Amino acid sequence: MNRVVFDIETVGCALEDLDERSRDYFLQFCDSVEGVQKVREQLNCYPLTAQIVALAMMETDHDRGAVYFQHGGNTKAFKEGGFAYIPCSEMQILEHFWKQMERFEQFITFNGRMFDCPFLMIRSAVRGIPCARNLLPYRYSSSLHIDLADQLSFYDAFRRKFPLHLWCEALGVESPKAHGVDGHRVPDLFAAGEYESIARYCLRDVHSTRELFRKWERFLCVS
Repeated sequence: MNRVVFDIETVGCALEDLDERSRDYFLQFCDSVEGVQKVREQLNCYPLTAQIVALAMMETDHDRGAVYFQHGGNTKAFKEGGFAYIPCSEMQILEHFWKQMERFEQFITFNGRMFDCPFLMIRSAVRGIPCARNLLPYRYSSSLHIDLADQLSFYDAFRRKFPLHLWCEALGVESPKAHGVDGHRVPDLFAAGEYESIARYCLRDVHSTRELFRKWERFLCVS
């Protein structure tokens, strides 16, 4: 079966860039400086207030794939190993993604059902790009979409979902956080022009997810 793992990184807009009514919506329960700061940070999480700045894709059975990432205008495409790093706009990221997805029969994510997949679909609509397939099929079937956050927690049997880092630590997979970068740093890296750092971190996320998928498939995927 032709399968792919993917992951995205996002950066939110500035709170001041929202219109007054939208700002009021986000700030309606804020009564402290800390609360306003939390709102600013959470703008990264919503497809109505954030954009995709990197998207990595890796085939499950081969060390090859691509990372599409936003850049400052002077970055050229390059290759490292079997992976192409392609600088482009958010619209181009989405166009590449949907084109590539035509080749795959199954896709694997970590928490993709709750974040990556709806984010990709909504941002495509915002950019006027038709979604080529439904990334949110029936939750309790893994025939098309294997969301490891669901599978490893047995659909919330533990009453909480553990983060990718914790699963990696427990199952002997190198965490994408091992190199000193995590998702919380992406906005600051983007503001500082560290576009390739974001792209490499996104690929590490995908690589860890693929290795976690192999553990799940070998030890836990029973019929």
